Amino acid sequence: MRILICAALIAAMFIAGPALADPRGLWLTEGGKSRVMIQPCGEKICGKIVWLSESRNADGSEKLDIHNKDESLRERSIMGLELLTDFTAAGDVKWTKGEIYNPEDGKTYRSELELTDSGTLKVTGCVFFFCKTQTWTRVE
Repeated sequence: MRILICAALIAAMFIAGPALADPRGLWLTEGGKSRVMIQPCGEKICGKIVWLSESRNADGSEKLDIHNKDESLRERSIMGLELLTDFTAAGDVKWTKGEIYNPEDGKTYRSELELTDSGTLKVTGCVFFFCKTQTWTRVE
C-alpha cells in the first residue's frame, strides 16, 4: 500500500510540474502599462497585447503603432498587437529563439522568456550583446 501511495505522489509531482512551468496565460508587464496574453501558436508560443492602462491618446484617439519602421503598419492599433513571436521551449522553464516587438520604439529584438521560482516571467530582449530584462507578473 505504501508503495502505491508513494508512486501516486511521485506521479502527481511530475504531472503538476509542467503545469506550473507554463507561460500560457495573462501577464502584467513591468510598470503596469499593458497586459499580454501568452498562448500557443502552433508548436511555439506567442503573445499579444489585450489591455492597456492608457488605450487612448490625450485627444481621445486610439493608440496606434506610430513608431513602426514599416510605414504601412503605422495605422494598426496597439491593442491586439502581437508583441511576442516564435518562442520555442528550451527546457522546463525557458523559451528561446523568439522575438519581442517594442511599440514604443518600433523595433523588434531577439528575446527569451524564463519562469522564475516566484511565478513571475523574466522577459529579456537583446540587440547584439546588449540585453534588457523586465519582470512580468501573472494575472490569471
